Amino acid sequence: MKLLKLWKWYQDCLAVHPVKTQVISSGLIWGFGDICAQTITHTTAKRRRQIEDEDKELKINWRRVATTGLFGFGFVGPVGHFWYEGLDRFMRYRLQLQPKSFRFVAAKVALDGIIFGPLDLLVFFSYMGFSTGKSVAQVKEDVKRDFLPALILEGGIWPIVQVLNFRYVPVRYQLLYVNFFCLLDSSFLSWIEQQQDAPWKQWLTSFMALKEKEGQGG
Repeated sequence: MKLLKLWKWYQDCLAVHPVKTQVISSGLIWGFGDICAQTITHTTAKRRRQIEDEDKELKINWRRVATTGLFGFGFVGPVGHFWYEGLDRFMRYRLQLQPKSFRFVAAKVALDGIIFGPLDLLVFFSYMGFSTGKSVAQVKEDVKRDFLPALILEGGIWPIVQVLNFRYVPVRYQLLYVNFFCLLDSSFLSWIEQQQDAPWKQWLTSFMALKEKEGQGG
């Protein structure tokens, strides 16, 4: 019963204040996602015995939570709102594609993956670097280290998520659908950022660099 009331309240807020609702909900979701990421990172390190005895208890970095929440509040909420609304109007009225048709869904997924996905990752890793006081050179190194692994891993998940979104979810609730998966996505991105120079990340970056050199040599 309480869930139904909460859902009704959310619908009302979304109908009356769509941008404000998305901004606030995105900030809360991304902040909670970072708490999840910190918990996962701590639990994984604990199982691998990579932390000292005095650090066995989980201590949430609330400054980091606030920083990540501000990213959802300042970027994901407003930019995401206008992106999905604008993308839908562009497909319907400029390209005049039939809603929910194969071309309509495929074009949306392609543009979302080519434009918004990489932009979101680039802004996230840059913002997180500058928010910790790093220099431009240090942020560039962090982006080089984190961007490609995240883009590759997310590239296998988000297209499927967005096919379902653009095909079956009404436009009014597509942002809510995306925000739900942003909870998982924010956890994932925060975890990626916290991994720093993890061996798997170094291997993936080196592998892609080697492939690029082979392509240039061929």
